Amino acid sequence: MQRVCFLLKVREDRAEEYKKRHAEVWPEMREALSAAGWHNYSLFLRPDGLLVGYLETEDFEAAQRAMAETDVNARWQAEMAPFFESLDGARPDEAMKPLTEVFHLD
Repeated sequence: MQRVCFLLKVREDRAEEYKKRHAEVWPEMREALSAAGWHNYSLFLRPDGLLVGYLETEDFEAAQRAMAETDVNARWQAEMAPFFESLDGARPDEAMKPLTEVFHLD
């Protein structure tokens, strides 16, 4: 199982709304993530907007491709894009760049 951690930056003035949106993630989005192989997926948000994401998957690139092929993901990413800083024209899910794991206590 591959462990993936990534960072994104939520606009500080949109952080509260971002949290509210994630308290009510669409059921079809949750189902699509699970079907695409996203397991133990968690998001953590610091007050200044730093977003830390974590998930476990067999193959992160394959899991990203599987989600990119779904209509629900396209709709979700379009709604979430205005919440983020520094996407450089990418969708939020395309801007997820895994950090290098340097230690894991197993």
